[in-house]
Amino acid sequence: MKTYVLAFVLFFTFFYSNTNAQEFKLGKVSVAELEEKEHPKDPSAVAAILFKKGEARIEYSESNGFQTTTLVKTRIKIYKKEGYEWANQEVSYYLDSSYDENVSFSDAYTYNLVNGKIEKTKLKSDGEFIEKINKFWGRKKITMPNVKEGSVIEFQYSLKSGLIGSLRDWYFQSSIPVNFSEYKTHIPEYYTYNSNQKGYIVLNTTVSKKNNSIIFHNKERSGGQGFSAIKTTFSEEKIDYLETQTTYSTKDLPAMKEEAFVNNIDNYTCSISHELSVVNFPNTPAKYYSTNWESVVKTINEYEDFGPELNKTGYFENDINKLLTGINVQNERIAAVFNYVKNSVKWNKYKGYSCNDGVNKAYKDKTGNTAEINLMLTAMLRFAGLNANPVLISTRDNGIAFFPSRTAFNSVIAAVETPEGLILLDATEKYSEPNILPLRDLNWIGRLIRKDGTSTEVDLMPKILSREATNKSVVVTTDGSVEGKIRRQLTDYEALEFRKKNGDTNKDNYLEKLENSNNNIEISDYVRENELDLSKPIVESYSFKDTKSIEVINDKIYISPMLFLSAKENPFKQEVREYPVDFGYPMLNKYNINLEIPEGYVIESMPASINIATGNDIGTFKFMMANTDSKIQTTITSTVNSAIVTSDFYPVLKGFYQQMIDKQNEKIVLKKI
Repeated sequence: MKTYVLAFVLFFTFFYSNTNAQEFKLGKVSVAELEEKEHPKDPSAVAAILFKKGEARIEYSESNGFQTTTLVKTRIKIYKKEGYEWANQEVSYYLDSSYDENVSFSDAYTYNLVNGKIEKTKLKSDGEFIEKINKFWGRKKITMPNVKEGSVIEFQYSLKSGLIGSLRDWYFQSSIPVNFSEYKTHIPEYYTYNSNQKGYIVLNTTVSKKNNSIIFHNKERSGGQGFSAIKTTFSEEKIDYLETQTTYSTKDLPAMKEEAFVNNIDNYTCSISHELSVVNFPNTPAKYYSTNWESVVKTINEYEDFGPELNKTGYFENDINKLLTGINVQNERIAAVFNYVKNSVKWNKYKGYSCNDGVNKAYKDKTGNTAEINLMLTAMLRFAGLNANPVLISTRDNGIAFFPSRTAFNSVIAAVETPEGLILLDATEKYSEPNILPLRDLNWIGRLIRKDGTSTEVDLMPKILSREATNKSVVVTTDGSVEGKIRRQLTDYEALEFRKKNGDTNKDNYLEKLENSNNNIEISDYVRENELDLSKPIVESYSFKDTKSIEVINDKIYISPMLFLSAKENPFKQEVREYPVDFGYPMLNKYNINLEIPEGYVIESMPASINIATGNDIGTFKFMMANTDSKIQTTITSTVNSAIVTSDFYPVLKGFYQQMIDKQNEKIVLKKI
């Protein structure tokens, strides 16, 4: 009996250790992996990362000094045709020759199960591509061969870089499930990095120390005087140092799926970043970079292509003096300079807080990146006698600036400090107004840098409600159609987004889309006001005919007062949400609807009036109806009072939206007399 028990224990121990201490090595694809038809924990997954391992080393070379080498090994399972896109892989690299970045792929194979045997197809040279993204970035791309449903692909790539200010971010999660992910760093004692984690996953982390060394090869020549021969002596010098090895790992990660009103899913994806904070070589004073926000700002402000650019004024002084002649009111001076820059210098679509060619050249060429345009704007505002300063920001596609880091920011705007508060300005967007920034800028917190080098937080999120007000008059006919007129007015961010989306769109194309998106109504007499006058609301008005929004059944007519304008489904579908809901800006929607009853009909029933308010002042909804003998008046008002709603209130918000949608789609019933 004892022998049996011991054997069982030994078997269990062996089995457990082999299933839980799996070796993740390239070239070890199993039949079981190829036979797998769906992901065991996510049957809907089109593909899955079976493992992904990365290793970042900072190593010394005599020719280039300290450099980083990142080696990444990946294996991916393809379950469905929709997962074929995972056969396309790419890695970006910096084109600046001083950083000497390059990428190389290797060990890239596709595995298939053919007649019970594993078939292996190697990536050939015609499956590799180099692409220039812009003048700053390039990328290496591969397309894996012979990919089918059931295929397993694997590859590795190496990224070498002279850029050691930060290591490449490592993402443990992806848009598909990840079975195992591991990231290791090897950092010499001379460098200290701040490691910052995002997401909700707790990583397994181990840290160890090991001795390493650098070998210097010396060559010395002597002799050569008179008839003596020249002798060359070779020697080696060894310098020992301590290296910190850190391993981060996790397993069984769910896919990161997009949800409605998410700022940037990367903000909540489990990842880790490393930003250089201190360099301390022997017999040399320590150099500090990004230990806190103040040091980050100080470092950026001292960059040659940032702070000094603010002091250059000669190139615009004559023009701004002419522009401001006779303009003495503060807000008018701000508007004049702001509009001048918007109209004079076009944004080249490059973001950054560092100038590329400099403000002088950008002004001359009439084009520049975000830094050149907005640092120029700041300098002009200061020249105009205003208390103006630059504000470092991280745009939405760059993620939220959670941690002190020079790479946390990727753009800059301008701010004017007034007794009434800050006026924020971004001259890269032609439709923006003071304190109406492009949506890409509305990303939580920025950092304002004053002339003395100090900084302070700036809340970038709008507080004022942007409004959409719609007046609609409707005449119901007995044949099942509706005719009427609509007048729609948009303010602030609603107006900005409308202008940006439709400002350059052909009116006929716009009307066709408007008709199609509103239950195929017929539109006539369309008029749009204030397209170019940004200080006024956008107003559009038109007549319409709708043949699909009402039902005539026997002697009754069923009609929703909002007709084609009512929302049909709740944007919030998940039962549980981990991420904040980001609306971009607070908003108010109001509808005034006058509906004329056809002759020979009376009101049998109509929706009851309601007034809903969520807790914590998240939102309100009012639905009011009244009637006379032949007309029904409906007023519907909804507000979302905060740009960002935390996930704690997601159930409340979801229920609130469902109540609104249900109410909007309730029917008025008219009965023939």
